[in-house]
Amino acid sequence: QVQLVESGGGLVQAGGSLRLTCAASGRTFSSYAMGWFRQAPGRERAFVAAIRWSGGDVYYADSVKGRFTIYRDNAKNTVYLQMNSLKPEDTAVYYCAAAYRAITTRASEYANWGQGTQVTVSS
Repeated sequence: QVQLVESGGGLVQAGGSLRLTCAASGRTFSSYAMGWFRQAPGRERAFVAAIRWSGGDVYYADSVKGRFTIYRDNAKNTVYLQMNSLKPEDTAVYYCAAAYRAITTRASEYANWGQGTQVTVSS
């Protein structure tokens, strides 16, 4: 089990940038794939990005490719989501998640979730 705490959300204008941080507790953080998901009002939770436990592979949703970057620092038990060129449609609550497997894009395979951080992009 890992406990996850997200931070870094906020209000930004379209075209701006934010960096989300997810701090994990637990000694086996490096054994977990990490993912970011988001949920907009009235919509289902959606995959955003995932990174292999080793950091060697990353996956992105088509809607964020080229704009978002996921990376991790296993020495700091932290995963990040750098978000550039933000659009109003990126507005959502963003969740960090951990899965005890190599890498996955499926929310159902993530057993550990943070509380979420709000990202609002104004036009």
